[in-house]
Formats: sequence, structure tokens, C-alpha cells
Amino acid sequence: MRRLKRDPLEKAFLRGYQYGIHGKSRELCPFTLASVRQAWLNGWREGRGDNWDGLTGTAGIHRLNELHAVG
Repeated sequence: MRRLKRDPLEKAFLRGYQYGIHGKSRELCPFTLASVRQAWLNGWREGRGDNWDGLTGTAGIHRLNELHAVG
């Protein structure tokens, strides 16, 4: 069975979240298109917040799975 492709904005959000949760700089955003860049930055902000709240390691993985299931 064929898998549906993930929405590009969701994919950008999840990639941004991964950068944020690992404490990487938002300057590393690889996107230039405004809507995709904004989705990435939103994910990055969410990830940074979770990083500051101590949701790293296993807790961060569970949070990422929650975000993944919602989208």
C-alpha cells in the first residue's frame, strides 16, 4: 500500500522541533519560503520550550510522538 506524503508544513514543523529540542540555533533554518520557514520556526520555538522544560531524551521522544500524532 502506498503511503501518503506528509504535508510540507508539518514536515518543516517537525524538523524545526528537532532542532529546538537539541538546543540548536534558529539561524540554522534551511527554508527561505515564508510559509515553510514560519512553520519551521514555530516547531523550533516549541522544541526550545520543551528543552527548557527538561523534556529531553525519552520525554522529548514521547512529546515528538504526540506532536506527530496530532498533525
